[in-house]
Amino acid sequence: MPFDIKASEKAKRTVNPIRAIVDKVLAGPPSTCPLKRIPLSLGDPTHFGNLLPPSLLTSSLQDCASSHKFDGYVPAFGCPNLRKSVAESFSSENVKYTDDDVVVASGCSGALELLLTGLLNPGQNILVPKPGFPLYEVIAVSHGCTVKYYNLNPSDNWNVDLNSLESAFDSNTVGVLINNPSNPCGSVFSKSHLKQIIEVCEKHNTMVIGDEVYGGMVFEGSEYNSLAEVSAEMGGTVPVVSCSGMAKQYLVPGMRVGWLTFYGPGLEELKGGVKSLSQVVLGACHLAQEASSRALDDGCEEFKKELNLKLQTQAGALESGLKGCHGLTVIKPEGAMYTMVKINVEEFKDIANDIEFTKMLLDEKNVFALPGTCFGIENFFRAVYCAPVEMLEEAGVRIKEFCEDHKK
Repeated sequence: MPFDIKASEKAKRTVNPIRAIVDKVLAGPPSTCPLKRIPLSLGDPTHFGNLLPPSLLTSSLQDCASSHKFDGYVPAFGCPNLRKSVAESFSSENVKYTDDDVVVASGCSGALELLLTGLLNPGQNILVPKPGFPLYEVIAVSHGCTVKYYNLNPSDNWNVDLNSLESAFDSNTVGVLINNPSNPCGSVFSKSHLKQIIEVCEKHNTMVIGDEVYGGMVFEGSEYNSLAEVSAEMGGTVPVVSCSGMAKQYLVPGMRVGWLTFYGPGLEELKGGVKSLSQVVLGACHLAQEASSRALDDGCEEFKKELNLKLQTQAGALESGLKGCHGLTVIKPEGAMYTMVKINVEEFKDIANDIEFTKMLLDEKNVFALPGTCFGIENFFRAVYCAPVEMLEEAGVRIKEFCEDHKK
């Protein structure tokens, strides 16, 4: 009898919807456009080689490797040095973390997976933003759970629609996920708006899950405020578990170092459960953890300042190119690495939706952007501005030509 080994039900439930959507964009014969491809789709800041990690982090990694002091295993929930560094780096006058409040994981996505595995039981749900990063739903559904969406308002700089948030709660809701700064929107919530969100969570006696992997990556005129800090200013009655890591703020997504920080009341059992679950994977790379600890201890403040200025310049180059495009509405990004651009499909003669727009743009101009449908919102596209300024300017020229070719 031939073997027919079945995948588990959990494996069958684990499907990232982006793949199917991108396949539609890439479907059909390869583009015959002679122009070199400009990928505005990649959320990897290292892809183009123009954004490099701090030299301290690179030299620390080399030192750690050559010393052979960090070749062995570490505690599953993180090496002591890194947990201490994270606790000190993210503490403030109002929020005092200890190393016991930190769990290290394989990247921020691994930290999210650990947290949601420790939190969710089948049938429960978390509230997540729309548009938002699709991994939240992938993890929840994998565990036999669901997500419910609350809307971000593009006409209000992608702030949370508080009425939408209020109406999303039900008796099975166990957490509200807040992504700030935002992927895919590039928006940054003000402190007053974060207080409004936390007030809603307090009203519903529900914890906050913070995806703050882009924390601190903000442009002039905007200010980043951590969710734990805002909760503390409001009395610290709403528990906050935040996810962050080295990937974006230090430009090393391949190092796979992320963490969770636990702040507020009622989290001891969850924290213990997450630490138990971390033993399944045995944590992030020891060398990478030690090098990350040294970078956090230093702070790399000049590097971070320069990175934000570079990203703001690159965002400005892309924004300037897109502003003059027929049928597009640009919402000015305030941080992170992304902007969401509205496609006014009624202004085009032969484009019905965002998937058609991005597919035709790729075929005709070899510019690859992700359709908003990937992030739960139609008739937008997400553009990443990590590329060099000249490439972003060229992308703007091509997109403008494309829009002119297809306008009514």
